[in-house]
Amino acid sequence: MSIAHLRKDYQMASLSETDVAKDPFQQFSLWFEQARKADVAEANAMSLSTVNAAGRPSSRIVLIKEFDQRGFSWFTNYDSSKGHDLVANPQAALLFFWSALERQVRIEGRIEKISDEENDAYFHSRPLGSRQSACASQQSQPIANRALLEDRLKAVIDEFGDHPPRPEHWGGYRLVPEWLEFWQGRSSRLHDRLVYTRQGDGSWQIGRLQP
Repeated sequence: MSIAHLRKDYQMASLSETDVAKDPFQQFSLWFEQARKADVAEANAMSLSTVNAAGRPSSRIVLIKEFDQRGFSWFTNYDSSKGHDLVANPQAALLFFWSALERQVRIEGRIEKISDEENDAYFHSRPLGSRQSACASQQSQPIANRALLEDRLKAVIDEFGDHPPRPEHWGGYRLVPEWLEFWQGRSSRLHDRLVYTRQGDGSWQIGRLQP
């Protein structure tokens, strides 16, 4: 079968304006918990899209670590390519795709850094190997071979042992949403798409988009 003929007809569920919560964070929490209970593989994985100073977009998969009324958070190296993008253009988009439930969630908004206190708390809750790797890796920078990276890791272990400090260049970002779309696959590509748009007074307006 050719790639052009690969397709799936979505028939699991529907989504109407009367189905969703008035608050998009409550709606996301509901769908996220349903994805976890359905044993969706890495339900916390999301595509993060950024744009650099030249207008060139870039996407990668990261793991969400927290969401609440403030926004959606993840942690990374501030000196990485995505970190440089977010300095030049502090706007981003997130995408969750839960294939097993025939659902996706798109989120767009501005970016802010997380406080040092929150960064420290999360960093020291991570597995030891992850903390050591964060100290050893200059994320997104070229390196000649794997052996050099492993040598850097060994040097970190030799210097800090089981207590590596959080690097100053490592921490969290929070996306403060202005727009969210909840997408439910439907038969014959007549999908349900409900969007939340933040209003000037902080409230949310719910609307429908054509598929």
